[in-house]
Amino acid sequence: MNRQKSFETQQPALYIVATPIGNLQELTPRARAVLEEVDVIAAEDTRNTQKLLTHFGISTHMIAHHKFNEAQSSKGILHLLEEGKSGAIVSDAGYPLISDPGAQLVSEVIDAGYPAVPISGSSAALDALVASGLSPQPFLFYGFLDSGEKQRIRQLLSLKEYPMTLIFYEAPHRIAKMLQNCLDVLGDREMCLARELTKKHEEFLRGRISEVLDMCDSLKGEMVVVMAGYQEEKEPDLTQAMPLIKEHIRRCINEGMTTNEAIRKVAREHGLSKNEVYRQYHGLN
Repeated sequence: MNRQKSFETQQPALYIVATPIGNLQELTPRARAVLEEVDVIAAEDTRNTQKLLTHFGISTHMIAHHKFNEAQSSKGILHLLEEGKSGAIVSDAGYPLISDPGAQLVSEVIDAGYPAVPISGSSAALDALVASGLSPQPFLFYGFLDSGEKQRIRQLLSLKEYPMTLIFYEAPHRIAKMLQNCLDVLGDREMCLARELTKKHEEFLRGRISEVLDMCDSLKGEMVVVMAGYQEEKEPDLTQAMPLIKEHIRRCINEGMTTNEAIRKVAREHGLSKNEVYRQYHGLN
């Protein structure tokens, strides 16, 4: 059991700080204050973060914290907390841990009994979701699909019947292949592709997968794909069409088919459920 009251503790803490995803004005006053006040900033890429810090005149010491040194870096940050110093973790853009390093560090900080405090800010996934025009909840954030096509198709197959809106991240050089796999596995669903969020060339492409796919070759920049969830197909209402369907069945019977053969043939040709046509034909509803 772990109970944390973020504003009622005097312990050193790890702050999980969201940074701008494009527009520097998105850095919140609280985030700026935290980055100024902590003893160290753990950054996914110190060169990128230095540009942000320089812009705001922040001189806090930085260390590298990325997927290749996460275990070692986490030990160093825990040692700083033990010394009574506080730290912040940032990614290159947006919220740390969301398709970025940091999960191991946060888990170890909590296990060691120190507070892990979120500092709100930008999130490309949420920006894309709320502007997509698709149902905003429930949603499932998946992040990046596998770069290999076979594994990517397996992942999509596992998501095929999820009813919630799906959110993916994707790189521009893979977007066409990724959307083609989505079309093949999920069907031609409604979707929104958001790119260059909060930047000068911010763009939203809304439509069916096949429509957006046709425009992919010329697109650049970081991308978020928001995809409609699975919707179970409803059986069509045959009430009005049934007189014509019955006539079609009778013609087939007159040509020598059995009633069941005729029903099966007509249902197939009209893209209807054989069982539903059978019930309607025999007045079983």
